[in-house]
Amino acid sequence: MAMAADEIEALIRAGLPDAQVRITDLAGDGNHYAAHVVSESFRGMNRLAQQRAVYATLGERMGGELHALQLTTAVPN
Repeated sequence: MAMAADEIEALIRAGLPDAQVRITDLAGDGNHYAAHVVSESFRGMNRLAQQRAVYATLGERMGGELHALQLTTAVPN
């Protein structure tokens, strides 16, 4: 079963409450998304740690309900 973009956004926001999240459905199939996540909590983290923090908010859904997620992370300017 595919995930809706708003569900992905809600999960990320629940785990990273200060995050600005933008989700894009890349293939129109509900399985391949891109996420752009900006969070102050990323400050001082390298990119890998930032991405792991986002993936942690998705838990077991990543690789299951959510097949692919192209992820871009950043700290606010």
